[in-house]
Amino acid sequence: MATIERTLEQPAEKPAAFLLRSHRPGDIGWVISSQARAYAEEYGWDISYEALVAEICAQFIRNFDPAREHCWIAEANGEPVGSIFLVNGGDGVAKLRLLLVEEKARGLGVGRALVEQCIRAAREKGYKKMTLWTQSVLLAARAIYARAGFQRVKEEKHHSFGADLIGETWELEL
Repeated sequence: MATIERTLEQPAEKPAAFLLRSHRPGDIGWVISSQARAYAEEYGWDISYEALVAEICAQFIRNFDPAREHCWIAEANGEPVGSIFLVNGGDGVAKLRLLLVEEKARGLGVGRALVEQCIRAAREKGYKKMTLWTQSVLLAARAIYARAGFQRVKEEKHHSFGADLIGETWELEL
């Protein structure tokens, strides 16, 4: 009987392993490139989105305050597959910025892990609230934010990145 059970049981597949690490030289360029490519391919956004990401990243590098800010890179098999930024928004408010999970790493919990790490760090750094800006078409990201406890507090139609979008502001009391 044990032989039959072993034969019928399918071996459990081990999920792909990933780690979260701090950014290092070269990672910010990867973030810009990956964001631009992903949103162009998946949503048809134009190069103005790449310009926005480059501005956010340049500002992060120029004004980086390790006591209040951080960038995490998710890595699998030695290569980056995701990223997120914690940025000081002023007045005790943290900003979650530039969450991205590469298509090949989706479904592994990378996005959830990045958001949870960002929230945990914001609490440790003494922030009282966290805010983020996203788009209504980004369904997977919005689901992660909602599961983490964020509430949508504002939405506004706009035309950006070559597309008609609905921008959303979400907040989390820490």
